[in-house]
Amino acid sequence: MNEVLLSVRGLQTYFYLERGIVKAVDGIDFTIRKGRTLGLVGESGCGKSVTALSIMRLVPNPPGKIIGGEINLEGKNLLELSDEEIRKIRGASIAMIFQDPTAALNPVYTVGEQIAEIVRLHQGLSTKKAYDRAAEMLALVGIPSSKERIHDYPHQFSGGMRQRAMIAMALSCRPSLLIADEPTTNLDVTVQAQILELMRELKQTFGSSILLITHDLGIVAEMCDDVAVMYAGDIVEYADSITLFYNTKHPYTLGLLRCIPSRNRGVERLPSIEGTIPELISPPKGCKFHPRCPIATELCQHEKPSLREIEPNHFVACHLAE
Repeated sequence: MNEVLLSVRGLQTYFYLERGIVKAVDGIDFTIRKGRTLGLVGESGCGKSVTALSIMRLVPNPPGKIIGGEINLEGKNLLELSDEEIRKIRGASIAMIFQDPTAALNPVYTVGEQIAEIVRLHQGLSTKKAYDRAAEMLALVGIPSSKERIHDYPHQFSGGMRQRAMIAMALSCRPSLLIADEPTTNLDVTVQAQILELMRELKQTFGSSILLITHDLGIVAEMCDDVAVMYAGDIVEYADSITLFYNTKHPYTLGLLRCIPSRNRGVERLPSIEGTIPELISPPKGCKFHPRCPIATELCQHEKPSLREIEPNHFVACHLAE
């Protein structure tokens, strides 16, 4: 077994709104081991991005607040650190590729300035060496004429190049954990494939672990060693990718897999999961998936299942998993 890099235990992140409390992340557990990629999958609004922001300690407060749990990075609980201490870790030991690089990159600074600032801050390099590192990183992620392009502004880059620049920025300090939140959203299929291949190559180069947040199970099958399936703020199934795809145990995971298009399906209509994800201000009692579950029993309506190990390294939150 690989050594544990990140361990999340009982994480709860709530948002306090006028109409009620949104339990965006409601007591989740998962582990990321060194050198491995964990895919965090689920429908929009299930809490994936809030999980990433919680790990980075970037949850907007107010209205959001981490109210419980632990986030241990190499044995150090990030929730116990001061703001100054977490700033030293953020960008150095943990880095994040955001879903929208246009929003994440500052439009009034050149791309080179933004990468160099991170390197100067965390590694204490001189301005010249920091700019050299910025050019080196842009070249590493496949941006041509990198020594000239470091003087360009984000709007002078295409969408795919902005995403590459974000990856260069995230990896500039050689972080041990890289969080990628829907890194191929809004990119065309060809550029998506290039970005995923780039992330795979850079993982091998730097030995970083990756938390890959996505709703695309095709990307998960291609990129991830382990998979955690999230529904309405809970982890409902967690296993290595081969086990999850070929020995699925949770009805929600099975529903997601059945929705994947296949060449063998022909013109047959794709199946769907009936209903919608519940309102997280007032989720259903018992198992949150039971109103949409085709095999739910009376027990599912009243008692919330815990995430339990049903076989080695295969965890499921379902009363009927066996």
